[in-house]
Amino acid sequence: MSGRGRALGFLLLALAAAVAAAAIADGYGARVAQGYGPLRPVVVLDAGLRAGARIGSREVGKVLTMRRVPGRFVPPGALASPAEALGLVVRTALPAGSYLIAAQLGPPPRSGTRATGLAGDRRPVEISVSGAGALLAAGPASAGAKVDVVVTSEPDGPGPGRTYVAAAGVPLLALRSGPEGPGPGDTAAAALGLTRRQALHLIAAESFARRVTVLPGG
Repeated sequence: MSGRGRALGFLLLALAAAVAAAAIADGYGARVAQGYGPLRPVVVLDAGLRAGARIGSREVGKVLTMRRVPGRFVPPGALASPAEALGLVVRTALPAGSYLIAAQLGPPPRSGTRATGLAGDRRPVEISVSGAGALLAAGPASAGAKVDVVVTSEPDGPGPGRTYVAAAGVPLLALRSGPEGPGPGDTAAAALGLTRRQALHLIAAESFARRVTVLPGG
């Protein structure tokens, strides 16, 4: 047999082996799905949480991560999305690697709820914002004010990004300067009373928008 014939033979054998391996993998995956149930999304802790810790936007994607596991191994009450935990407090210490269960979480203490004065569908969420110099200058007096949160998106083309009000008239619960300190263009950490929909939108904007700005509301 010529060298070209041998090379062609090896190629055909390799293709046959690849097809066989794919068939075996598909069959194995089907047997796993039949035996343990379809894959379901769950929230898993990449780091431990202490008792009394309040879950905010900083924990999403860093401490709380998404996994897909066979339904048979998902414990009852396991959360399917980190958004379900926003603003809630951890009842007992949770180790890294564990599932996040609804029964392990609860609302903030009643005294804290009275102090913030939030409506029933709002929860305290902390986000990084810009343009808070005037509010920082007001000091603690700014807490309790209503603010507008404005998002400037990244441009799709040569023009500027789109700027729009993402949350209007939301309660400002607390405000502190970022690691750079106060100054033009520096960021601040703002604790806001947000609905779940507003919180999800602004958490995404922190990662993908050019700028998230907080302004005194009307």
